[in-house]
Amino acid sequence: METQKEREDKSMLLRPAEAALELRISRSKLYELLARGELPGAIRIGASLRVSRVVLEAWIADQAAGHDAA
Repeated sequence: METQKEREDKSMLLRPAEAALELRISRSKLYELLARGELPGAIRIGASLRVSRVVLEAWIADQAAGHDAA
């Protein structure tokens, strides 16, 4: 079970480098996926780009489910 500290350490929004690390891809590949509209959850806050952790985790689960069905 996740502790309160672990929940606090999980930011709702990830920097591109953090999202790429979660996906185990390069940052440039992450930007490529975002540009092609293949990766949801990107938002702009001023000039900063962030990726929603919740949307990213749901997308990963959907991708895994799609591969399991094949």
